[in-house]
Amino acid sequence: MKILLLCPHFTPDLHAATGEVMTQLVESMADRGHEIHVVTSLPWYKDHAVEPGWKGKPWRTEKTAWGKIIRVWPFPTDKTNIPARAAGFAGFTALVSIAALRSGRPDVVMGMSPPVFLGDAAWLVSKRWKVPLVFNTQDIFPDVAVDLGALNNPRVIRLAEKHERSIYRRADAVTVLSTDQARNVSGKIDSSDGQKDDEQIRDKVHIIHNFADLDRVRVVNRENGYRARHGLKGKKVVMYSGNVGLSQSFELIRSAAQRWQDNPDVHFVINGEGAARPEIDRWSGELDNVTVVDFAPRSEVSEVLGAADLHLVLLKTGLAKSSTPSKLYGILASGRPVLASIDTGSEVASVVEQADCGVAVPPEDTEAFCTALAKMLDQPEELAAMGQRGRTFVETWLTPAVQAERYEDLFLKLVDC
Repeated sequence: MKILLLCPHFTPDLHAATGEVMTQLVESMADRGHEIHVVTSLPWYKDHAVEPGWKGKPWRTEKTAWGKIIRVWPFPTDKTNIPARAAGFAGFTALVSIAALRSGRPDVVMGMSPPVFLGDAAWLVSKRWKVPLVFNTQDIFPDVAVDLGALNNPRVIRLAEKHERSIYRRADAVTVLSTDQARNVSGKIDSSDGQKDDEQIRDKVHIIHNFADLDRVRVVNRENGYRARHGLKGKKVVMYSGNVGLSQSFELIRSAAQRWQDNPDVHFVINGEGAARPEIDRWSGELDNVTVVDFAPRSEVSEVLGAADLHLVLLKTGLAKSSTPSKLYGILASGRPVLASIDTGSEVASVVEQADCGVAVPPEDTEAFCTALAKMLDQPEELAAMGQRGRTFVETWLTPAVQAERYEDLFLKLVDC
């Protein structure tokens, strides 16, 4: 089967979580014998500028053992500037559409969101070649932007929501990461499309979780090189690792660090980059028990994640219905427990409870967060047991190979219809 994948990031652009996910998915699909053509951006996410060595050409094509990669100019912008970002996405989508239409006839095309505009590009290709369209939603827009207050013009919101629904209607299948997202998307599929009953909606909306690469993320000793480099030897390390964005409630870390400031044994680490980083750099400089560092190379992920005694998943109130933090699976693969501050009843909270791999508390609740953190830090043996249970959980359920099989089953079903 020939699969055409349209996505915003792909290796080596792995500072974006979706770049990691799509790279692993393609590698696993290739292992199953499929030909894959990827249309994506030139690497740019880390500094929101096209990386050195990739500039000079707005379009590059690479042949691979499993197909090819076409990279186009991403029109990088400041993530906090929503109008500029939307314009940049529109320009990127136009180039992706041209590249995809020139890549030849696929058997199935999958477009990934965000940006939601890639759904339009994928639809154009699917119509041109009369092949099925799968719309893969990592985060649901415009919901995330609205919930964060980044998008507040009522007219613009209505137009964005209308556009979002039109893509769901045009797609042959919509894949989401969680039950929360499935409810969200199912509720938006307009009955005017002829899908007037729950069974038809269920046939269109599919839950396929992201995954953990167990070959790359291994369980390692806590007292490793990462701790040595950052002066963390012998500490109880509480870590947030991942995108430092506007969706996360980093004020919880600030409040907790202030409470533990007189305890030299506890140290907080924020490992990552993103739109919220400048503000974190400002207040973390006032706290001796907080270390903020840039992303480490991909090859060091086991060492980074393994340096923590426990990891944090932080998502602001209401965002779980539209965003699912896939960092959870990497944390569990590292054999470390998790403290999640997230909507009650969300997918992450359910996984934490099901796997018994940590604790989930309501979002942006400082008292609940600090109380849970204190209890966890006082139980090192239970922390270790939670970490082991988390690793076992992902080993049996959330591997790239298992999830690639689910995508393959969906693609084959649509192609055979």
